[in-house]
Amino acid sequence: MAADPHARGVVAARAAARLARFVTVGLAETDLSLPRYRLLAFLDDGGTAHADLAQRLTVSGPSVTALVDGLVGRGYVERRKDPDDGRRIAFLPTSDGHDDLEAADNAVVACLTTLGSHLDEEEAEAAVHGLELADEAIRRHREAGNR
Repeated sequence: MAADPHARGVVAARAAARLARFVTVGLAETDLSLPRYRLLAFLDDGGTAHADLAQRLTVSGPSVTALVDGLVGRGYVERRKDPDDGRRIAFLPTSDGHDDLEAADNAVVACLTTLGSHLDEEEAEAAVHGLELADEAIRRHREAGNR
């Protein structure tokens, strides 16, 4: 790998873009598109309000509404009044939503496992650890009040 930090960043950025393709390929085996999968995964982390979802998904309010409406129509998400603020609506995955999210997770894991089979065991473990670290960085970034 290149020693220059910028060059390494470019390699990582392009790898992330290519990795997204493998997630999409894995999802092709399921009933969820990538945007719906992302939304259900965010909701599974904890019921979230409309404005929060738009920010976390980096999409417009109408796009969140369309995604949520589609998942509500499939029976994967339900709308509930926020117990802390009756003026807000929270979106929560249903048991069917949890089931389909689990099936999608399994399909993506299978696709990534196939990808990882081209590495030796130590390299594959390092790749998984790198993704875990990236996820932790994303969580800390969000907790710091960033988008």
